[in-house]
Amino acid sequence: MTTSVPDTQDTSDTKSIKRQPDKAFVYSHPAHFIAFSGGTGLSPFAPGTVGTLIAFPLYWVLDYYLEPIHLLLLIDIMFIVGIWACSVTGKALGVPDHGGMVWDETVAFLLVLFFTPAGWMWQVAAFALFRFFDILKPQPIRYYDKNLHGGFGVMFDDMLAAFYTLLCLAGWKALVLFEGYF
Repeated sequence: MTTSVPDTQDTSDTKSIKRQPDKAFVYSHPAHFIAFSGGTGLSPFAPGTVGTLIAFPLYWVLDYYLEPIHLLLLIDIMFIVGIWACSVTGKALGVPDHGGMVWDETVAFLLVLFFTPAGWMWQVAAFALFRFFDILKPQPIRYYDKNLHGGFGVMFDDMLAAFYTLLCLAGWKALVLFEGYF
């Protein structure tokens, strides 16, 4: 006797008309504004990279004004809000993980910057590693990118890229300090 498992792929709202976002779309709803990181996701060239870059000035300002625990709490809240914003925006666009929705990159890289050692060399390395992992999507990032849907799926795969980035930075820091290079 064989038992079949029902197909669990959610196609309820993804069959809607696909829409090309513009400034009017981004400013039409708070979720769209958040998901597109204030419009930076409309960049015609590498919107994910632009969404990551916007995290630098955002982090510097927030780090200056907030205590570390408050900044970490704010990043958590931004992640949760991102789940909602990316879900609403993905449904409105008819594309669950539209390339212009860059809030996931912004929030994940804020977390990376929070744990990255001070100094431009560390931050540039963090940026390069994060973009590498976000674009290449090694396992299990690729698995979750394909199998988790909705706002949580959009946000989660970038958190895994952030984890890989921080793991590499921790290894590099341990080696540099152990060998006394700097």
